[in-house]
Amino acid sequence: MPHLTVHLPENRLTGNEPMLLAALTDAVVDVYGEWARDLVSVRLTGVPTGRFAQGGKSVDTNASVILGVRAGVFDRPDAAQITARLGTGLTDAITRVVGDDLRAGTMVELVASPPERTFVGGALAV
Repeated sequence: MPHLTVHLPENRLTGNEPMLLAALTDAVVDVYGEWARDLVSVRLTGVPTGRFAQGGKSVDTNASVILGVRAGVFDRPDAAQITARLGTGLTDAITRVVGDDLRAGTMVELVASPPERTFVGGALAV
């Protein structure tokens, strides 16, 4: 179950939520396939003005994406291609909806979840 937590400046996020949810989901589906669509879980968090900073100065051109993926994806022979496609696709989704000026400040972090540490609805996810 790919799950994303996305932090964006509140002033850039407001009003773009439906388009952003669709674009982020599509970016993951483009990599994993259509079967994954119903499994993609996205949480959008708006960061108030003054709470995103770069170099000690407040900015509204940063974004952060944390994508939890099954650890096995990193063991595949095509892991480098899959992870690159995820990083590029998620960045493209954000910039297409919110603005290309966020591209340089968008960080995508892929976090491995071992199968024995992933639970949904209180039960081990299979």
